[in-house]
Amino acid sequence: MPSIVTYKYIKQNPDIMEYIRRADKALEALGYTEHSFPHVERIAHTSAMILETLGYDERTVELAKIASIMHDIGNVINRVDHAQSGAVMAFRLLDNLSMPADEICSIISAIGNHDEGTGQPLDPISAAMIIGDKTDVRRSRVRNHNLLTFDIHDRVNYAVVKSNVRFNDSRTSIILELQIDTEISSVLEYFEIFMERMLLCKRASKFLGVQFEMMINDSKIL
Repeated sequence: MPSIVTYKYIKQNPDIMEYIRRADKALEALGYTEHSFPHVERIAHTSAMILETLGYDERTVELAKIASIMHDIGNVINRVDHAQSGAVMAFRLLDNLSMPADEICSIISAIGNHDEGTGQPLDPISAAMIIGDKTDVRRSRVRNHNLLTFDIHDRVNYAVVKSNVRFNDSRTSIILELQIDTEISSVLEYFEIFMERMLLCKRASKFLGVQFEMMINDSKIL
């Protein structure tokens, strides 16, 4: 019998939606970029696209989308170790929904391993979610639109006027395409704060059996 816990079901669960909202509010108070519904839904879309393109089954794709939408709830506790605390929170929420243990394991492993400081791709779900999360760089994530008070994270995100994740024609590489306004931030500044994330994307792509490439302003960087 199929599990009642689907991506659609999770999105309609008021408790989980409240954890997502409150986690984002906590990060807003700390001065972080947007981590609310646009962020988590974009990750769900990207991780699903990756797994579908590589031929994974429908339920694996569904679990990746569930992990993606719940992955940042640990920020409601603290930004420090939010991946691990979020995994514990997700376990309790999903266990109370009588989700099968093997599916819970897949989701909490992905959530607990999405932070670049401690995370590693452990299975296709965690690998796809890592790529979705770490490639979500875009202007619309910046809350503060006063360029005079931007920190480097605001400036780099605001400089990204276009962002896209796709496969090459042979499906052997995942490509992150960025258009950066270099009058706002240099390409060097992007790598100054995001190098560790890009290296994690490279490891996650390798786990999935493909390469990770970057195109910035129509030039291949990685």
